[in-house]
Amino acid sequence: MTATAAPQTASPAASSSTSSAFVPAPRWTTEALVALFELPFSDLMFRAQEVHRANHKANAIQRSTLLSIKTGGCSEDCGYCSQSAHHGEAQREALLEVTDVVAAAQAARDKGATRFCMGAAWRGPKDKDLDRVTDMIVAVKALGMETCVTLGMLKEGQAKRLKEAGLDYYNHNLDTAPEFYGQVITTHAQSERFDTLDRAREAGIKLCCGGIVGMGETRRQRASLLVELANMSPPPESVPINELVPMPGTPLENAPPLDPFEFVRTIAVARITMPGSMVRLSAGRQEMSDELQALCFLAGANSIFYGDKLLTAGNPEADRDEALFARLGLTSA
Repeated sequence: MTATAAPQTASPAASSSTSSAFVPAPRWTTEALVALFELPFSDLMFRAQEVHRANHKANAIQRSTLLSIKTGGCSEDCGYCSQSAHHGEAQREALLEVTDVVAAAQAARDKGATRFCMGAAWRGPKDKDLDRVTDMIVAVKALGMETCVTLGMLKEGQAKRLKEAGLDYYNHNLDTAPEFYGQVITTHAQSERFDTLDRAREAGIKLCCGGIVGMGETRRQRASLLVELANMSPPPESVPINELVPMPGTPLENAPPLDPFEFVRTIAVARITMPGSMVRLSAGRQEMSDELQALCFLAGANSIFYGDKLLTAGNPEADRDEALFARLGLTSA
């Protein structure tokens, strides 16, 4: 089957920061995405760059910073996560105070981040905890930054409270393909993630939703994950593509590394199938060479997590990113 790119009518200026210029695309199939993955590398990169330039500023990268506002002790058994109470080694920490979060957000803004993401290791937030989280959202919004939270699964009414506080994005990744999900997580079904995504959408919150590659899934399963994302209506405004960072003590600590070119192919296929979305290089970037990151930007990645830590995993230091941006002629979105 021959894969075809989605329509490309949005101008770069119109969609330089979000997917507000989303153009409806045909329903994608796993077979179509596998065909994209199997294109000669140069052909795939060329097609991805065409789609990217039709929908975004060519050399602009959006920067986000992620802060763990509550670490460790999560009741879920996600096989990649060091914060799981089942196998994680992350030190448990209580929910941060609002003043600490504001200080971190100010520092991130001063270093060039435009979006501040706050993550809590919960199955889902309790209403009493949501009181402090909404105060954090209000305070970070007052700094002039976009806000994003990842709090686990939301109950009825909680998304509305987050929206009323001014939340811009809710992060809740699909993690992996539906057919591979049970090999990574057993304490909940992937369908429960869709329930939370639906609640966020219904409340008027934009979605930040992607997945993790390199957990032992096949290429077809990577394609299947992207099909699930691309066929959302509309697709998530932000699509973080994480490369597994094997964490000590987790079931996936000895997972073999993913071929770097396969990771770039994943970025390219995400860009082609979700033209208006911000495709973000997320976890795993610390282990990537400058050359690999450059290929990812060429493949259509136009957002990064910026700072020295992603929850419990390392991330390239800001100075290294500044030097790389200078070498590549990239600017902040």
